[in-house]
Amino acid sequence: MRQSMFRLRTSAAACALALAPMTAFAQTGHLRFDAATLAATAQSAPQAPAGQSGSATARPLSMDEAVRLALEQNLGIRIQRIDPQIQDTGVAQSRSFWSPTLGSSFSRVGNNYPATSIIQPAYNNGTTNANISLSQTLPWGGSYTAGWINQRLTTTNILQNYSPQLYSNVQFNYTQPLMRNFSIDQIRQQVKQSQKFRELSDIQLQAVVTSTERGVRDAYWDLVYAISNQKVQQLSLELSQQFLKDNQKRVEIGTLAPIDIVQAQAEVASNEQGVIVADAAIKTAQDNLRALILDPGQPDFWNVEFDPTDAASFAAQSVDVDAAVRNALDKRTDLQAAKNTLAVGDINMKFLKNQLLPDVNLQANYGALSYGGTQLTSADFTNIGLGIIPARSVISERSYGSVLGDVFTNAYPQWTVGVQVGYPLGSSTVQANMARARLQYQQAQVQVKNLELQIATQVRLAARNVTTNVKRVESARASRELQEKKLDAEEKKLAAGMSQSFFVFQAQRDLAVARVAEIQAISDYNKSLVDFDAVQMVPLNGAFPGITTPGSGAIVTGNSAIIRAQ
Repeated sequence: MRQSMFRLRTSAAACALALAPMTAFAQTGHLRFDAATLAATAQSAPQAPAGQSGSATARPLSMDEAVRLALEQNLGIRIQRIDPQIQDTGVAQSRSFWSPTLGSSFSRVGNNYPATSIIQPAYNNGTTNANISLSQTLPWGGSYTAGWINQRLTTTNILQNYSPQLYSNVQFNYTQPLMRNFSIDQIRQQVKQSQKFRELSDIQLQAVVTSTERGVRDAYWDLVYAISNQKVQQLSLELSQQFLKDNQKRVEIGTLAPIDIVQAQAEVASNEQGVIVADAAIKTAQDNLRALILDPGQPDFWNVEFDPTDAASFAAQSVDVDAAVRNALDKRTDLQAAKNTLAVGDINMKFLKNQLLPDVNLQANYGALSYGGTQLTSADFTNIGLGIIPARSVISERSYGSVLGDVFTNAYPQWTVGVQVGYPLGSSTVQANMARARLQYQQAQVQVKNLELQIATQVRLAARNVTTNVKRVESARASRELQEKKLDAEEKKLAAGMSQSFFVFQAQRDLAVARVAEIQAISDYNKSLVDFDAVQMVPLNGAFPGITTPGSGAIVTGNSAIIRAQ
């Protein structure tokens, strides 16, 4: 009897020792990932995980601050901001063809001539020229040239009656196209094209800014998810480590087979691998966000670690698809770029059509001139024939001022007015270019309509992703809650001897998967909201569509924008 009572007490003690750890395991709240823990992990402000580099600088970062830093320091935005300035120089260069050109010249020419007859002995001429000219092509297609010519001639030629001879002449020539090049010419075509290219650079800058903002927001949520996922993996590791300790105690008292220790150790090793991978994912997410919002020229660029302060919260939002489509058709940068290309085509078409007209130009010339200087007596050819060259006396003198007076008082005007007409016979290159431009323009119009259809499809898909992710979050949340109950049931069954460690391990894995799935669903939901806003401004793949520039023969390459489902 005493022997039986001893055995009974020993068995009861063993059962108590076996049940005590299991009960403690089942009630260990900090190792369980219940609804409150998941809410704190997925919806509260996540903190940077432990184990970061000791030299790293922890920096709290909100979403708005991340976007602000990107707008200030992102290299892609900084590069694109230079392009409008480059296009400004292009506009200035094309407009420079309207600038007047001022020219001046001064020369002194001396000529010596041998005797050619008995009445023409050797003589020399000396000419001084001082000229000023001004020319300009005007914005309405006309052009003018103006010149002021001044000359002083000295000579020993006995046949000339003036030495020195003074000459001044003012000339003004104006040409105005009446048909071809009247409404548009090559300069005006280039100016209008350069202005459209300037507008396109603004559109492209807006596209880069919007795409970068989207990239920053996505990278921010990726970091939040990576940190939350690391916490989930860490909690799973702690849970498996506690279970291993409990199994070791059971083996020591003989209530559990040693093989279960191997299973628990394998589960711990697997969860350690999950933590290692999660830590690496955080570092990758940190690098991605760092490259988007920081200047790589900063000395501590690679040492800054971000601590996100905004939570990846879940609050279901309704979306107005029709309003979003209308907004996208009004503001999408790729559609604006396509319409800008059509506008360039309009300019080219107008120019080519104008070049088919006859070349009719109105020409008007005006001039005023006068002569002056010292007038000498005529040569005595009788004496010259005898070899005697008599002296010549001065008859009259007109100063340079008198000459200028005649010029600027219009004493001796000269003018011409006429019309010049030219028309090519037969086919011409312009006609071929016009036919090609007309076909390209029709093609571009169809491409714009196709792009509008793509945009509407993309916006609808982005809205559908938002709705789908709402359902994903709700389903993942319900799955996680059920997996928690399943794990709790398996723990209790194991404590009562009605289950095995394998089923507890399986329940732990299922719960870990459900936790990650819920966090991923919440992250995807927030990113789908970002995409829904961004798709109304830019294509989500960052490409502009291929549009033919009518009349230029150039092709603007690009891929059709297609939203990719998350």
